[in-house]
Parts: sequence; C-alpha cells; structure tokens
Amino acid sequence: MATVYLALGSNVGDGDQQFDRAIELLMPALSHVQQAPRYSSKAVGFTDQPDFLNTVISGETDLDPKQLLELTQSVEQHVGRVKRFHWGPREIDIDIIFYDNRVIELPDLSIPHPRFSERDFVLKPLKDLSPELVDPLTHNTVKALYDQLSEDKRSIKD
Repeated sequence: MATVYLALGSNVGDGDQQFDRAIELLMPALSHVQQAPRYSSKAVGFTDQPDFLNTVISGETDLDPKQLLELTQSVEQHVGRVKRFHWGPREIDIDIIFYDNRVIELPDLSIPHPRFSERDFVLKPLKDLSPELVDPLTHNTVKALYDQLSEDKRSIKD
C-alpha cells in the first residue's frame, strides 16, 4: 500500500459539494482517508476569475501512480470538470502531490507535483494533515516549506 496526498481545488459551482462527490468516488481505491480543512484562496496564474476552494486529502492505495492518475482524471470528469484553458476556472481539479516518498517523472505525470512547494493553498492543508512529511526532492518538511513561503506566494484568504 502506498500513502498518497491529493490536492483538490474548485472555483466553479459548489466546491464543497464537488469535493464531497470526488472523495466519494475516490473512496473505493483509497483507505484510511483523512481530509484537511478547506481554504479559500485567490486564483494563481490567470487571476481574473473567482476565488478557489482548496483542500488536501491523504489515503492509502494499491494503485500504481499511473493508475492513480487515471482515476483522478476519471473522477474529475464524473464530477463535471470542463477543460477550458491553462490555469482557467474549473469545477474540480485533483493533483497528485505525493506518492509515498517517490520521485516520478513521466511525460504526463510528475511526482511530487512540480509547483506544490510554491503554493500555500496546497502547503497549508498539507501541513494541517502531516507537518513532518518530507519532500523527497528538497528533503524539507512540509512545515518548513510552508514557513519559507514569501508573502507574494501567499494566496489563502483569511
């Protein structure tokens, strides 16, 4: 069993409802699921759009990384994600942040997620779940990465 951490984001429709539905659809493949609090954050990249709702969940799975990616993409479709444009609005977005302590580089999958350490809307809920979790690339804890974030990288609304 691998321990995985998934980031969820939404800014179109009812984010809470979409998160609940996504987690329900993920449950057959994940055990021991834990969920961080949900946070509202400003959009990053393309900023002329509604705020996002964000959280992180963790769980254990027998799926390999590629199968997990296929599952998360299938769940996004079932929840109603519409592909618009890069960094655009979305009903649901599910990113694989960690898969055990593995570093994976495939054409369509990078783990750890390439920009997770620059995003407080991923790091804060990740820190809520597992502050001592270590990034296999930098060997820093999630708490240390969060504490090192500069103000201009902070988007969570208080």
